[in-house]
Amino acid sequence: MRDRVTEAVPALVAAAVAAPSMHNAQPWRFVHHTDTGVLSLYGDPDRALPVGDPEHRGMHLGCGGALFNLRVAAARQGWSAVTEAFPDRRDPWRLVDVTLEEPGTASFDRELADLFPAVEARHTNRSPFSDEQIPPEIFDELCAAALLEGARLAVPSDWHADDLVDLVHDAELHEAASDLMRAEIIAWTRTGRAGEGPEAEGVPSYAFGPRQHDVKVPVRDFGLPRDTHRRATATFEERPQLAVLGTETDDPADWLRAGQAMERILLVATRDGLATSMMSQPLEWPELRSMARDPASRMGFVHMVFRLGYGPPAAPTPRRPVADVLTVV
Repeated sequence: MRDRVTEAVPALVAAAVAAPSMHNAQPWRFVHHTDTGVLSLYGDPDRALPVGDPEHRGMHLGCGGALFNLRVAAARQGWSAVTEAFPDRRDPWRLVDVTLEEPGTASFDRELADLFPAVEARHTNRSPFSDEQIPPEIFDELCAAALLEGARLAVPSDWHADDLVDLVHDAELHEAASDLMRAEIIAWTRTGRAGEGPEAEGVPSYAFGPRQHDVKVPVRDFGLPRDTHRRATATFEERPQLAVLGTETDDPADWLRAGQAMERILLVATRDGLATSMMSQPLEWPELRSMARDPASRMGFVHMVFRLGYGPPAAPTPRRPVADVLTVV
């Protein structure tokens, strides 16, 4: 049994690390305990973002996304992944222990297994989307996906969507005025210049997308203020189709649940033919994050704003090799 688990772990971790993370920092590491068969997921404080993510909420979201991908990959192989969150109070970075149950005897989630092709196909898309409207039944599916992971997804009303776009632009002003924030973003972007970080992490220039002609859509422009003359300009959709992910409370367990819901939503959207991107800009500023929720909603705290639609294929961003993130003990 343990030998089979040991053989399966690298493939599971390879799927896990395909998850998105803030600035593609990939703030996770995995430890496989061969004596017990347990696979532990840790947050990696060495890959934290102290300016944009001082409370490590974004790190927990990214790790939650990695955990969901791992569950999908396990189901694909016929395993059932049993998880225990925060198993060691002495080590707050040990976020989850995963135990794989025997294939053939454990009941596994067929719906999870069917999402496996979307793990590799999902990529953040910063290109213009068409004005084609997403059918209501697809939004219903996405809302159901969030509920399955203990979170809520809401489609904002027109006034709320307008407010969210305004908040993103407010966040951009905050960002432009903060040398520390700009320096942190630059540290995690890759333009091919000498002295930049490793090519297996961060946001490469080909993933920046075109510059917006009218600056209406809340897509983060990683390329500003550098190299803008080299990038094409495009007109984006008139009204972006947004969705808001949140939970009723706001603690590390909620963040981890929200991360799993985030990835489940993204994989279901990818399977259904949608292009996706995420907008965390206003959520990185406490004074703006509190304004992102609809005051009439039961959603107490917003964790992510999604931009959804139909657009051209997006290229994958790089990932660190499994050997760099997996330790076997």
